[in-house]
Amino acid sequence: MKISALRLLYKKQKAWGLTASIDLSGCDHELIQSPKAIKHFVKEMITSINMQTHGPMHIERFAEGHLEGYSVMQFLETSSLTIHFDHMIGDRAFIDIFSCKFFDPDKAAKFSKEYFKANKARTKTIIRY
Repeated sequence: MKISALRLLYKKQKAWGLTASIDLSGCDHELIQSPKAIKHFVKEMITSINMQTHGPMHIERFAEGHLEGYSVMQFLETSSLTIHFDHMIGDRAFIDIFSCKFFDPDKAAKFSKEYFKANKARTKTIIRY
């Protein structure tokens, strides 16, 4: 859906917020395992979608076996950004943005795909009521 149509629908339906779930595959293996690169991505993503952080970013590598990888949580003034990385099966990233402030999910997906040098990106957008 074009951003103008999405914005109109968002306003017309008096939405509470917007969720964008972005799935990336075939990411640059080194980038998704670099805390420095991940932190930089989060800061740049928040700027690119015109949001403001609330509190510190939390990044941690945990789990075991094929589930081990980095996860990130960053509160926003208008909700949150969370990311989970899989470097064991397909070099994937799973990015979820929820905000009560309208943003462009396609811009977020494009930025994510380019930053992590992903082969594929799939985005699901949900208007929250």
